[in-house]
Amino acid sequence: MSIRRPDTLGGKAAIVGIGATEFSKDSGRSELKLAVEAVGAALDDAGLTPADVDGLVTFTMDTSPEITVAQAAGIGELSFFSRVHYGGGAACATVQQAALAVASGVAEVVVCYRAFNERSGRRFGSGVQRREPTAEGAALGWNLPSGLLTPASWVAMAAQRYLHTYGLGPEVFGQVAVVDRRHAARNPAAYFYGKPITLADHAASRWIVEPLRLLDCCQETDGGQALVVTSVERARDLPRPPAVVVAAAQGAGRSQEQMTSFYRDGLTGLPETAVVARQLWRSSGLSAADIDVGILYDHFTPFVLMQLEEFGFCGPGEGGAFVAADTLPLNTHGGQLGEAYLHGMNGIAEAVRQLRSTSVNQVPGAARALVTAGTGVPTSGLILGADG
Repeated sequence: MSIRRPDTLGGKAAIVGIGATEFSKDSGRSELKLAVEAVGAALDDAGLTPADVDGLVTFTMDTSPEITVAQAAGIGELSFFSRVHYGGGAACATVQQAALAVASGVAEVVVCYRAFNERSGRRFGSGVQRREPTAEGAALGWNLPSGLLTPASWVAMAAQRYLHTYGLGPEVFGQVAVVDRRHAARNPAAYFYGKPITLADHAASRWIVEPLRLLDCCQETDGGQALVVTSVERARDLPRPPAVVVAAAQGAGRSQEQMTSFYRDGLTGLPETAVVARQLWRSSGLSAADIDVGILYDHFTPFVLMQLEEFGFCGPGEGGAFVAADTLPLNTHGGQLGEAYLHGMNGIAEAVRQLRSTSVNQVPGAARALVTAGTGVPTSGLILGADG
């Protein structure tokens, strides 16, 4: 089983194109239109055409089916199409799926996409409202009657335990918000461009669900993002420097639920992230010390601290101090707190920009980037590297 030994996917595929719509609170167009715009922009960036594409990957919880996007984008026959479950936890897994298809010869050019009107349409932050009965939903049913109705309320349970266990105050979460907004302030594509914040601003923002304040919670965004994946060999003939998939992994922990894994042995860590971390380090032969930039999924600030700890950048309870020390360039696009909430796909695009040396917050000499996907749910991760 690959969960116990290195896999052999690394170095066989690369991201060669990235494209996005504008990020807004009211796109004024359908989610399908957003998806097609993002796919077209990514193909243009890669120097490819719709006729080159033979694979598509997206998430569940998506209203734009692969065949419909293919038709609307002018893509012809498909030999591979796939959807990955668990919301934001799927982000990096879309690239993993694409890389697997390319490495095995099932497809030659695969486009990963995500597009939604998450502010003007369905708002994921509003929590559970109407849902068909499912086995998955049964777990939520134990918590909803207690008032745990939204993602913020589910994360707050773990965040409160984290603070209690390590004797910390909620200001440690503010370190993440400040860093993200500092980078967003210099990113013209970010919704919060030109709007940095301070720790005092964080502390003054209103409670959402204690200990989470408004500035601990990601935005809600309309927009689309797409990524083009092909073989490393073909990538070298294309106009942009490739971002090589050095390692890719998915992970679900024991007793895993969707955001409500409250019956584990402890609430101060993210076991699903630990599964991903072990596999990424094992397969790549790298460690935290080898990473030049971290793009960590930041739907809620406490889970950024826990991710840093699970990946070994610092010890348990030390995430806030690690972020404050500015040791690792973090979420240089502004993250989902500052740039846009696209279920993590915009973070993958930022990692590609860093490896191309085209980020607005460029890390000098960036050659290896860690990207993570949504936490609290079954999740995924990538290590991307510069070619050669």
